[in-house]
Amino acid sequence: MAEKTIYKTQHKEELLSYLSTCPGMHFTVSDLVSHFREEGKPIGTTTVYRQLERLCEKGVVNKYIIDQNSPACFEYVGEGEKAEEVHSCFHCKCNVCGKLIHLHCHDLEGMMQHLLTHHGFHWDSKKTVFYGLCADCAKKKEQNKL
Repeated sequence: MAEKTIYKTQHKEELLSYLSTCPGMHFTVSDLVSHFREEGKPIGTTTVYRQLERLCEKGVVNKYIIDQNSPACFEYVGEGEKAEEVHSCFHCKCNVCGKLIHLHCHDLEGMMQHLLTHHGFHWDSKKTVFYGLCADCAKKKEQNKL
C-alpha cells in the first residue's frame, strides 16, 4: 500500500514540476499524457485528470470548459494563489477550423466590469467563448471572394 502512495505522489510532483515551467500555457489532459509519454515517464489519463482536478480545487490550476464538443483545457496559475485572482482568460473559437485562441486581454476585463457595474451581470470568463473566424480562415474566405 505504501508503494502505491509513493507512486501517486511521484506523479503529482512530476506533474507540478512540469506545469510550473509553463505558466499561462493552456493544455488538455491528452497534451500532458503525450508529453510524459514522450519523456519516457508515462502517466495514465485517469491519474492526470485526478491530479488536475485536485490542483483546480487548490487554485493552482484553472479549468476552462469551451463547449460540449471540446475537451476541457487547463492553465497553471501558480501555487498559493487563488486562480480567480490571477487574471481572466478569454477564448475565441473558429467556426471553420475549430482553432482555439486563448486571450489575456485587459480591454475585455473592462467589458466585464461594465457588465457588472451597469447591468449587474457577473461574467464567468472560464466559460465565455467568442465564436467567429480566426485570421487564417478569414484570409482564406477573403481570397475565395476574389
